[in-house]
Amino acid sequence: MEWKTFEEEMCCLYKKICESDYKPDIIIGIVRGGLIPARYLSTLSDVKKMDTINVSKDDDKRTVLTEFNYNLKGKEILLVEDMLESGKSLIVVKEYLESKGAIVKTACLYTMPRSEIEPDYYLKEIEYVVTFPWENILCS
Repeated sequence: MEWKTFEEEMCCLYKKICESDYKPDIIIGIVRGGLIPARYLSTLSDVKKMDTINVSKDDDKRTVLTEFNYNLKGKEILLVEDMLESGKSLIVVKEYLESKGAIVKTACLYTMPRSEIEPDYYLKEIEYVVTFPWENILCS
């Protein structure tokens, strides 16, 4: 995927979110894949409060590594990933944030048929893993 295509797709995802009249208090990107999409959505939606959350992956097990030291109770959070293959990281982070009292909605560009969760906002279901522009960084 080229940057231009990514930007166009992010605008389409943002429009879907806008159509639902959803305005989160905080946008959180799951590191690594959700970092850049979360930043784009933060800019497009003018939501200044943005954070990231780190998850470790050990075979099928996911563990949240980030601890938030501020109150999330009652906060509307948009949790962002680039795409869902299994969806396991999204599930674990969503449950973590909800355990802190947050009201969580989820967003990503694409989801795969084997994903164990359907996000609240996404563009389409696809059969293949996308290589995003930030994954094509080469040094000469």
